[in-house]
Amino acid sequence: MTTTSYILGTLFPKRGPETIPNTHYKISERPAAIPLAIFLLLASPKPAARAEDSITYKFENYTEAGGRVGVQTQGFAASQAIGADMSFGLTAVTDAIAGATPTGLPAPASSDQVPLAHLSDHRKAWEADLSRQFSLVNISAGLSESREHDYVSRGWSLNSLTDFNEKNTTLLAGVAGHEDDVETFYNPGRTYVKKHALSAIAGVTQLLDPRTSVTLNFTWSRETGYLSDQYKLVQQNVEILPGAVFPLVFAENRPDEHNAGVVLASINRAFPELHGALEGDYRYYRDTFGIAANSVELTWLEKIGERFTIGPDVRYYEQSAAKFYYYDLRTTDIIPTTIPNPAGPAYSSDYRLSSLFTTTYGLKAVWKPSAWLQLDLAYDRYAMRGRDMVTPQSAYPRANILTMGAKVSW
Repeated sequence: MTTTSYILGTLFPKRGPETIPNTHYKISERPAAIPLAIFLLLASPKPAARAEDSITYKFENYTEAGGRVGVQTQGFAASQAIGADMSFGLTAVTDAIAGATPTGLPAPASSDQVPLAHLSDHRKAWEADLSRQFSLVNISAGLSESREHDYVSRGWSLNSLTDFNEKNTTLLAGVAGHEDDVETFYNPGRTYVKKHALSAIAGVTQLLDPRTSVTLNFTWSRETGYLSDQYKLVQQNVEILPGAVFPLVFAENRPDEHNAGVVLASINRAFPELHGALEGDYRYYRDTFGIAANSVELTWLEKIGERFTIGPDVRYYEQSAAKFYYYDLRTTDIIPTTIPNPAGPAYSSDYRLSSLFTTTYGLKAVWKPSAWLQLDLAYDRYAMRGRDMVTPQSAYPRANILTMGAKVSW
């Protein structure tokens, strides 16, 4: 079950079954040269401090409306310096997942409610990374693993950050990969099949002035192997006997190769007179499935007094449909295969591959009652809607997301 995949190493990224974040591994994307919180305190750039020794706990409750998927997630992240130039980080996450999700089959006649199937699963994942500072270059390497009852993913990553121009310019370069074992049902003699992935990232962050920094990153990824969702179905009318046509159910069939590219542009701007800072991100995504996507996100951080910060956030995402997405195969002449066949026609009725848009808005509050303790609470409202005027809106989820956390530093 991979409906609510997350990126290892980030304690609870934004939830939601969109296409772009559907990966089990991470390539680090460094934030701006001076983080927004520091922007609120500093008037001029200074060298970055060593990694903070800390332990963080997060709890998140993701609940879709109408009895759809619910996920309760708990995570721990620890960071510890080793001498003056090295640091070690460890992240552990566990998910409890239950609820109903669309099967991919069309809504019955005279109804606009797509069929749902109940699912439940428990996921455990961890990631460890070790970083070393060499003069102006920081090198970090990581290993990760994620386990569900039907899916095992093992990943690795290697990243470098290089400072230039009196540390006003930072170059990012990284690679990552994962090897997955996916349980399937079409071949009893070979229950688990392979999935492989490799990604690379390159980017630059530039400090324009004491208040403003910009970032531009390029990411490329390639996946091969079994890329279908073994739980998603399609329906097609098949002539069993001359003149006798019946609607039959088949498993979806996606290509066994998927290449994708992402461009990220972001800007951070501090407004000391308002005790706040603004971060804006734009991402453009395109892949060989035929999907093109855009997303825009704006976050404002407002410092209230010495110990309290609030941060309203809004995000908009849109995507075109995959070239092999069909709400109903009965409107096509495609003859489905009984087992996955990458050389044959590709088809899927997974709503996540349709033309859609999502909106997310929320508010986060951070309270630091002492120098060693930080508490945070956040609420987000997530909604997805279809754009093709064919797929019923009942296929698309709406969700409430509540996140709580605590961080202890030393």
